[in-house]
Amino acid sequence: MKSSNLSLIAGIVALAAVTGFAALTAPGDTAAAEPKAAPRLPVERSSLLCPSSGRADLAKTTYTSFTPASGTGGGEAGTAELMSSTAAAADDKDDKKDDKDDKGKKKDDGKKEEKKADPTKPVVSLKEPGKPVTADVSAADAPALVGTATGRLAPGWTAQQTTTVEAGSRGLLGISCTAPGTDFWFPAASTAKSREDYVHLTNPDDTAAVADIELYGPKGLLKSEVGEGITVPARSGVPVLISTLTSEAIEDVTVHVTTRTGRVGAAVRTADEKTGSDWLPASTAPNGTLVLPGIPADATSVRLVAFVPGDDDADLKIRLLGKTGAFAPLGNEDLHVKSKMTAGVDLKDITRGEPGSLMLTPVKGGKGTPVVAALRVVRGKGDGQESGYIPASGPVGAQATVADNRAKGSTLSLTAPGATATVKVIASAGSEGGEQTVKTYTVKGGTTLAFEPPVPSGLKGGYALTVRTESGGPVHAARTLSLPQDGVQMFTVQTLADDRGTVSVPSAVQDLSVLDD
Repeated sequence: MKSSNLSLIAGIVALAAVTGFAALTAPGDTAAAEPKAAPRLPVERSSLLCPSSGRADLAKTTYTSFTPASGTGGGEAGTAELMSSTAAAADDKDDKKDDKDDKGKKKDDGKKEEKKADPTKPVVSLKEPGKPVTADVSAADAPALVGTATGRLAPGWTAQQTTTVEAGSRGLLGISCTAPGTDFWFPAASTAKSREDYVHLTNPDDTAAVADIELYGPKGLLKSEVGEGITVPARSGVPVLISTLTSEAIEDVTVHVTTRTGRVGAAVRTADEKTGSDWLPASTAPNGTLVLPGIPADATSVRLVAFVPGDDDADLKIRLLGKTGAFAPLGNEDLHVKSKMTAGVDLKDITRGEPGSLMLTPVKGGKGTPVVAALRVVRGKGDGQESGYIPASGPVGAQATVADNRAKGSTLSLTAPGATATVKVIASAGSEGGEQTVKTYTVKGGTTLAFEPPVPSGLKGGYALTVRTESGGPVHAARTLSLPQDGVQMFTVQTLADDRGTVSVPSAVQDLSVLDD
């Protein structure tokens, strides 16, 4: 083609662009030039990871999957499935191979074999929003799960993993399955001789991830080369016993997980000889002000663990936001945390029979030095003790959900650290029957409101709770699930974070400057 023809075509294209722009922004049409807030649209794809339940005798794990009824992402029906990792599938094949003799015949050991689930099929498959789906797994070492939701099931998709362990490091272990990431902080872990804490890493992708685990004690970084360059194979989970990463036995340790390549889901599974076991989720991102919501009213011991990732020390005010207002715990009004060092303080029975939430703020005001923090909470006394964890968490924002609730044993805590807020609490339909119930609550500024949440009418099975901020706020929330057994107050606490079911989608604007030389 001749250069003259090319020039003619380019001129026509440029003229069309100018003509089109002029039609959209005619002289005197100032409205088109005014900036507009970017619309928020439902997400079309969500990912969640559930860690392996860990090896334990007489353990039963319940998985609950749920998407709020408002989910309309993509306009398509979509899917939401939690799948066993491919590593679990490989183990299953190896087990079958070992059960055969050299001629390929089935061995007869006189024992009835337990039927195993097909690892190629979803452990939990959600078909519609507004109604949770559950699945029970009795295996002592249920594998890590990798999940994806699409279409209208993606916005606000939530999954909960709840394990009951009746022997050994007994306890009720609960955790909300999390999105994959590259950076996680876990205050309140431990390498003490009475503890057995594992970091569980789950890789959702088709290529291997490489992670580093750093441990920080009261004197700073603990020397360890074993925690560097840990390979997490594609679509699988890897547990790491943190006491093997250092020779030091320390009560309060902060665990930092980062990835060199890829992304992972991370959680710490704790176990204590006297107070049982539970999951320790990651703290919210480092911030100068933190809220740790949902301390049970009958807590017999509360221990705060904080850490400063940056180069500056932090001086924090400790305040308990109770039923009627905020107060400073006597003798523990302030906490000094040195740079890159872990600080722990025993707040004892700080709630004194009333539910509350802890708030950390800079002593001198302002934004303060960013910190991460978590609480170790103990209920009961003597042989009836049970422990749980509450990490610092962000506000519920527009909407947040916790999936696994029962007819009895749930307590919802709502905290408004600033302005008074109005929230709507939606109890979903039951997994096996029952109709949705909705109630509205007002949370006064500087207080914590704890109550038995609404239950779906005619409930059968489990249900989900969704909290929506209607006005005021921000609001922080946590749900305590209690399942007493043999005199032990077994419980677990899950904080509720904004489900980020919608994303901001900026409008595209034509720019004629690209035509300039």
